[in-house]
Amino acid sequence: MRTIWKGAISFGLVNIPVKLFPATENKSVKFNYIHKECNSPINYKKICPVCNREVTQEEIVRGFEYEKGRYVIINEEDMDSLPTQTTKTVDIIDFVDLAEIDPIYFSKPYFLAPAEGGQKAYHLLKEAMKQTGKIAVAKVTIRSTENLVCLRVYENTVMMETMYYPDEIRSPQSLPELSGEISLHENEIKMANQLINNLSGKFDPKKYKSNYRESLMKLIEAKVAGEQIQVPPTPDQGNVVDLMEALKASLKATEEKKTPEKKKTRSKKKLAQSG
Repeated sequence: MRTIWKGAISFGLVNIPVKLFPATENKSVKFNYIHKECNSPINYKKICPVCNREVTQEEIVRGFEYEKGRYVIINEEDMDSLPTQTTKTVDIIDFVDLAEIDPIYFSKPYFLAPAEGGQKAYHLLKEAMKQTGKIAVAKVTIRSTENLVCLRVYENTVMMETMYYPDEIRSPQSLPELSGEISLHENEIKMANQLINNLSGKFDPKKYKSNYRESLMKLIEAKVAGEQIQVPPTPDQGNVVDLMEALKASLKATEEKKTPEKKKTRSKKKLAQSG
């Protein structure tokens, strides 16, 4: 993996040299826009609508729209004059419990690896966080942007995850669809709880995959090979209107699914007892 940032974790008087690596990758299938008549990829140019010509990267500057159609220009000297104390450090502010942070605050994960001379302090921090069950909330500046982040132990590494600031989280109270009172029958709640229990299990990330992406790749491979595309029929979902009937049908299906598993467990117990 390619290093995307170098700096140090700082807490108290301790500085740990580290390198930053992306922890995830987007595997969404990407398409190019092609001219239908000649199969050539479409180019996108930066055109100034006033000068009516293409502009180069050197001619482009930052602009903030403070009123509709009116901009204030921010140049590199302006950016350099901004005070920042976290230019090359992951500056730890607090140690907190992970359960205290709602997942909505998390944005993108990265791996932190020790740089030269930082191995011992890195593993000390990792072990201390592991034994105390704490994660660190910190700030770091990457690519001229000051980020709120958290550091936590993930397998054998310290993971850094960027976070949203509180004022970046929208309130759901602004959704008109959530206004008004909805009356729920006791039986509906009971059956919904039972359905959740029937579908509950341990989280196993290996069981989840993108069926859409797999089907799309098969389609692309078939196109490349010049094969005939077979489109499977879409199952009829039906129109379920009655909530109670939908709950009953769902419960029946999940109970039938769990029954064979229970029989297998009983059979294993009997075999163990007889042995």
